[in-house]
Amino acid sequence: MSKRASRSRERAAPARREARPARSGPSGSLELSGTLAGFLETLRVEAGLARNTLTAYRTDLRGFFAWAVDRGLHAPEDISAESVVDFLAAQRAVGRSETTVARKLVSVRMWARFLVAEGRLKRDPTALLQAPILRRSLPRSLSIAEVEALLAGAATADNDDWRAERDRALLEVLYACGARISEAIGLRTDAIEPTLRVLRLTGKGSKTRIVPIGTRAREALTQWLANGRMSRPNAVRSPWVFLSRSGGQMTRVEGGRRVKAAARRAGLAEDVSPHTLRHSFASHLVEGGADLRSVQEMLGHASIQTTEIYTHVDTEHVAGLHRLYHPRA
Repeated sequence: MSKRASRSRERAAPARREARPARSGPSGSLELSGTLAGFLETLRVEAGLARNTLTAYRTDLRGFFAWAVDRGLHAPEDISAESVVDFLAAQRAVGRSETTVARKLVSVRMWARFLVAEGRLKRDPTALLQAPILRRSLPRSLSIAEVEALLAGAATADNDDWRAERDRALLEVLYACGARISEAIGLRTDAIEPTLRVLRLTGKGSKTRIVPIGTRAREALTQWLANGRMSRPNAVRSPWVFLSRSGGQMTRVEGGRRVKAAARRAGLAEDVSPHTLRHSFASHLVEGGADLRSVQEMLGHASIQTTEIYTHVDTEHVAGLHRLYHPRA
C-alpha cells in the first residue's frame, strides 16, 4: 500500500467512527438504556414505589427505547415531542388500550423529568403532551349473595382439606379487608394481632395500614393457621401466612387461580378476580352507609379521588332501589 493511500485511510477513519451509530443492548441504545437504572433507583428511594410499579416502568421504557432505536433515536437528546406522539400512535396501531397508552406516556414523562432534574436534558419533550381522556368505568363487583356463593366454593377446593382451609381463609381476608392479592399473600404471621381483631397490611410503596377483620374471616384464618397451614413443610419456620403445597409463599398467580376456581364452583362469571372482591368490599361498605374517608383508609388509597368512584356505585344502588320501589319509576 502506498503512503498516499495510507494517509487517505487515516483521514477517513475518524469520519467513519463519527458516523457509526451507538451500540444497542437488549433494551435499545446503551445511551438510552444507561439512564434506566438511575431513574428506577430514584423512584424506589425517593418516591417509595412498590416493586410491581417499578417493573411496569422498566417494561414500558425498555419498549420505548427499542422503538426509538429502530427509528435512529439513540440518545435522550434525540427524543422530541413528535417522536413521543409517534410512539403512542404506534401503540394504538397494535391494539393497545387507551389506559395502556396513558400509562406508557406517564412512564416516558417521568423518565424525561428525571433527566431534566439531573441536568441530562435541557427540556422535557413531553411537557406539552396531554394524556388520553379515559372513560371512568364502574368497577366489577359482586352482590352479597354472590360473595356468599364464592366463599362457599372456596371451602370445597379439590377435596384437599389443607387447600380448602387456605383458600377459604384467603378469600375471606380479601373480602373482609378489601386487600389486594399482593397484600394478602404478603401477609406475615407477625403482622397478625393476637386477638385477630385487625390485620396489618403492607400496600403500595410499602405503606402499612391497619384494617379490621370480621368474625367469619377471623374464624377461617384461625382454622387455617392452626390446622391446614401446620401441615405444610417448613410451616413453623416460614414467616408467610398463606403457603403453597411445598411450604413456600403463595404466589399472586396462584392466588388468582384459586379465586377463579372458587368462582367456577359457585357458577359465577369467568372474570371474577381477587380485585373483584376488593371492589365488592368497598361497594358494600358504601351501600351500607360508610363514609368515603373511612373506606379510603381501609383500601389504602393515597387520594380520596380514587375512592370517589364508589359514589357512582352507590348512586347506581340507590337508582336501582328507586326503580324497584317507586310507584311511578
